[in-house]
Amino acid sequence: MLIYGALIFLIVTAGSMTLLNWLFPNKSKRRLQQVTGTGGKVDWAKTVVSVAGPFAKLSIPEGKWEESPLRIKFINAGIRHPNAGIIFYGAKTVLPVVFALAAYFALLVAGVGLSRNTLLFVLLLAATFGCYLPNLALSRAIKTRRREIFESFPDAADLMLVCVEAGLGLDAALVRVANEVRIKSKALAEELHLTNLETRAGSTRDQALRNLGLRTGVEELSAFAAMLSQTDKFGTSVGDSLRAFSDDLRHRRQIRAEEMAAKLPTKMLFPLVLCIFPAVSMVILGPAGVQLYRVILPILAGQH
Repeated sequence: MLIYGALIFLIVTAGSMTLLNWLFPNKSKRRLQQVTGTGGKVDWAKTVVSVAGPFAKLSIPEGKWEESPLRIKFINAGIRHPNAGIIFYGAKTVLPVVFALAAYFALLVAGVGLSRNTLLFVLLLAATFGCYLPNLALSRAIKTRRREIFESFPDAADLMLVCVEAGLGLDAALVRVANEVRIKSKALAEELHLTNLETRAGSTRDQALRNLGLRTGVEELSAFAAMLSQTDKFGTSVGDSLRAFSDDLRHRRQIRAEEMAAKLPTKMLFPLVLCIFPAVSMVILGPAGVQLYRVILPILAGQH
């Protein structure tokens, strides 16, 4: 067992050193890059794609990347690199092996003796966690970005209302809001800027706003696009529509904050019961238990 573990350790170490030597070239390689005009800096995107490409072919599904639901998830997370799918599936292929080897070495170093079936179960569990880790990271990024956009959008709607009532057109108001809201939310400013670019490129305002809701995945932005489309269609006042919509947004944000506050006691129940309550019980009942042990037990022993 130790021989196989040492052999695997040497293989992993040699592979890691080779990869580091490739990612971080020495002085002669950097000098050669400077002479040939390629520069001394490493293009991390190309490097990661070239490394993950062969591994991604083992797990990437068939079909067009542009039409896959995963591409929409990457856009919702703010990832627009064309090779993001290759990196994602490459990680899903490599990480199970890495986590399984890490679990094996951890058990080997700890000296835990497990049966063959138990060892296989632990390695399989570690590999499964490594396989689903990119999905968890992507879901976390989507959730964080959606929350940032949702919390910043009511203020952007108020600013847009001020711009419209000041005499600016809707397109000019979007440009102004995109420049001003960048201080608070870079993600929302980027999405509004892309909407302005779509409109300038010849796309209709209705289509550009629908694409805004699709890129962000935020329900309120989809409702905002529908509201502006209905305003253009029926010829109603944009200022009145924005005022009613911004009031509704602030109300929704307040309701969501109240919901999170109402869930807080339930979320605190398990840490209180499992962590704090046992410690408090030991502090309070510990001295009483010691006194009972010193007084009652000798009395009971004397009666016998």
